[in-house]
Amino acid sequence: MPTPRSKQICLQATPYYHCVSRCVRRAFLCGKDKVTNTCYEHRRGWIEQRLLFLANIFCIDICAYAVMSNHVHVVLHINHDKVKSLTDSEVINRWHKVCKGTLLTQQFAKGDDIHQSLLPTLTSTIEIYRQRLFDISWFMRLLNEPIARQANAEDNCTGRFWEGRFTSQALLDEAALAACMAYVDLNPVRAGIAKTPEKSAHTSIKLRVKAAIKGEQPKALMPFVGNPRKDMPNGLPFKLDEYIQLVDLTGRVIRDDKAGHIENTLPTIINRLNISTNSWIRLTTEFEKQFKGAVGQEASIEQFSELQQRRRQNIGNSKRFFG
Repeated sequence: MPTPRSKQICLQATPYYHCVSRCVRRAFLCGKDKVTNTCYEHRRGWIEQRLLFLANIFCIDICAYAVMSNHVHVVLHINHDKVKSLTDSEVINRWHKVCKGTLLTQQFAKGDDIHQSLLPTLTSTIEIYRQRLFDISWFMRLLNEPIARQANAEDNCTGRFWEGRFTSQALLDEAALAACMAYVDLNPVRAGIAKTPEKSAHTSIKLRVKAAIKGEQPKALMPFVGNPRKDMPNGLPFKLDEYIQLVDLTGRVIRDDKAGHIENTLPTIINRLNISTNSWIRLTTEFEKQFKGAVGQEASIEQFSELQQRRRQNIGNSKRFFG
């Protein structure tokens, strides 16, 4: 049986999650259908635009994403501290950008006087909206549903666009996070539709490289803030230049089909995460195949299992890749 959503998301264990949505029957509903010769490539732009829009509304940061022909990968970070810091007005205004809200919340947003008897209802509604602003299920729902309606309207049909809801994997430590992000960023290279990561359309790595050339980081994505340290700001625990270099080198290996071989001039990120080059190549090409469920080092998985009160998963592969 599928793992309940409540067992997949655990903020006590990690704020990082890898989510995947696939088109129904894995048909080419976002790319080009070779059978009918119909091009749906523009829909990838719809998804990317919606994804980046939602990142500005929710207290959920986008670490990496790749919009493929028949599925979407996204690595998310739940920013719980940010949502707690929002005022009631900010919560309402954010939520109204994606949903209408209630008559009561609309009156509050306009600055109308709220009757004393309605204040408890208003407070309760605001708390519900606050919880939704860091809820991955709501994030994915508001990503997928509008795209499905747009696609069905364009095709003049009804029915499912997405295969189920979405799958999610908890990324329990830095090693799992780095491997998953690289796996997602290298999807187009691995699929043979892009020669290099920076030429991969509708991916986070393309945005990051484009901004890095200007000495910047994309505002729509969670920033890289360097290796873990005391008083570390909110951001990805890696150096941006090292990550881009690592993805580039890995992409060359994948493109040239030189399994297990990677240049000796590796960024220190690999040594710090204690991942061998052979393991790294397999992780960035077979991440979903090797791991079903939570991903991380053995100790991280054991802690996650205790928190969730469930049996340990992926222990064998955890030892193999992160040992």
